[in-house]
This record gives sequence, C-alpha cells and structure tokens, in this order.
Amino acid sequence: MPTSTPIRQDHRRILFICSQNKWRSLTAEYLFEGHAHYEARSAGTEPGARVRVTAGHLGWAEAIFVMERRHADRLREKFAAELEGKPLIALRIPDKYPFQDPRLIALLNERLLTYLPLL
Repeated sequence: MPTSTPIRQDHRRILFICSQNKWRSLTAEYLFEGHAHYEARSAGTEPGARVRVTAGHLGWAEAIFVMERRHADRLREKFAAELEGKPLIALRIPDKYPFQDPRLIALLNERLLTYLPLL
C-alpha cells in the first residue's frame, strides 16, 4: 500500500516494475534519462517481459516502484529477502497507456512527485 512519505534523499537508484516492461515501466525509466539526482532502471514481472526482473535488479535498487499492486505481490512472493528494508511503492497506474504516451508521462510525474523530492 503506498504512503505519501518521500523516499530518503540518499535513495537515488530507483527501479520501475510493470508486467511486460514495454510501456509503463520503460516510459518511467526514460523519464529519468540523464537526471541529475536519480538513476532509473525498469523490468517486468512476466516471462515474456522485455527485461525480466531479477534479484540483481532488486539488489541494485534503493527504492522500487510498481505500476499495480499485483506487481508488488509477485515481487514479495519471489524476492522477499531482496526487498527487505526497501521502499516498495504501488503507483496504481493501469495498463492502458502506450509507450511514451503524454497522459502516461503526466500521470507518472504526478504520482512520483509525492515520493521523489528531487524530481
């Protein structure tokens, strides 16, 4: 369940997760390309994902954003140890926006501003 608490300012490596890593999480990753304060990566939970999430992704990340609650559930089922002590935030963004859709970008910016003070 998301909270409105910003992640710690020293959390600079952020990971975005959706199902296929083709639209939502990849768009979120691209939002941070060349960002001065955050480094972002993205992955998907499903077997056919463009990049499938691994323990290595979760080990690298200091904060994890998922698009839907079910993505958080899948991560907890498979990677409970790797998630220990890391913020896991559900953005509640449905799978209805294509890659780089302006509505998706606006929604991501709106939802992320709550958590990323240096956005």
